[in-house]
Amino acid sequence: MSTIEGYGIFETAWCPGCGNHSILPAVKQALVACELEPHQVLFVSGIGQAAKAPHYLRANVFNGLHGRSLPVATGAKLANPTLTVIVESGDGCNYGEGGNHFLAAVRRNIDITLVVHNNQIYGLTKGQASPTTPGGLVTKAQPSGVFSEPFNPIAVAVTMHAGFVARAFSGDPGHLTEVIRQGIGHKGFSLIDVLQPCVSFNKINTFAWYKKRCYLPASHDPADWEAAMKRAQEWGERIPIGILYKNDRPPFDAHFSFLKEGPLFSRDVDKRSLQKVLDRFR
Repeated sequence: MSTIEGYGIFETAWCPGCGNHSILPAVKQALVACELEPHQVLFVSGIGQAAKAPHYLRANVFNGLHGRSLPVATGAKLANPTLTVIVESGDGCNYGEGGNHFLAAVRRNIDITLVVHNNQIYGLTKGQASPTTPGGLVTKAQPSGVFSEPFNPIAVAVTMHAGFVARAFSGDPGHLTEVIRQGIGHKGFSLIDVLQPCVSFNKINTFAWYKKRCYLPASHDPADWEAAMKRAQEWGERIPIGILYKNDRPPFDAHFSFLKEGPLFSRDVDKRSLQKVLDRFR
């Protein structure tokens, strides 16, 4: 039986008040709600404060290079489709260094869940602008303010018909837990963009700032692509959270008939066929 205690209790290295502190228990609770045991789950992360989150979980973990968590997760899922694969990293890691991998995962509809700790800043490397940093924000690396337009991951994912697109707020842990649970349960690529204040380096997008603006749309149909696109463009005085879009596209591994028989590693090796392949190289 899956329990919260089964995923362990660890001392973290995050700043007091960091939004990550709310995301970690929400992930654990979602896993328990999905009745998943630690050995059934693989967490893959890149580099950054958010990427440390899997270090504080008792489960299978692969800590990769900055921005390269999605390719590792893709390979793991295709090698073992029975494994629940979750990527947990930050906005810089996934939308910056890993931006192209993000697009590829959406296109393929890999059956993995991507939980992005989006604090709109680079927290580990001391506060330079990330792809989601709002224009005009002054940082140590951008003393004249940010000139680039912020990247909108929700709009991009909806535009590309990602399987499951959601936004949550770390200041609403109950709702966050439910969104993660549904994302894990969805067959296909699930993006969960979590608005997570950085109390050290982002003094604009604070908990109070988000609490004033985040709202759950009363009547929104996630199957309505056009409605989802409109919601994806909302940002400023009102920020919609929840499941904004989802569809029933078949996941990438469903296209490979040989995977329906189970993971390749669990099958006996056909030594005769293997020997024929080896003989070709003599």
